Amino acid sequence: MVGLLSSLLVKVVALRALLTLLGSVLVVVPLGLAMLKLLAVPLLAVLAIIGLPLLFVIVLLGFPFFIVFAIGGVALAVLAGVVVFGIVALKIFLFVVLPVWVLFRVARWIARGGRTATS
Repeated sequence: MVGLLSSLLVKVVALRALLTLLGSVLVVVPLGLAMLKLLAVPLLAVLAIIGLPLLFVIVLLGFPFFIVFAIGGVALAVLAGVVVFGIVALKIFLFVVLPVWVLFRVARWIARGGRTATS
């Protein structure tokens, strides 16, 4: 009887832990999907707008389809790398360069006694 109760208790605890885990995952999944929709869809649109004319020109030149898709894939990969590098540069600018510049401007304004450079 004790063995039956202990196994039942273990199953209940395991089920509760599983439901807790699934509940926390269900909270995070909509946030992830919202971020994906916010960032990935516009990025894919930009990549398609730039990549499709390139593929069309290469097809008109008479290249075989596998070469067209290879060149298009390389072009899209390079463009994706440029976009990622741009996002990293933007983050560095927003969180490092911009605050330092603002502090410099405020310190210079305070040092001049509240006057601007033209007055």
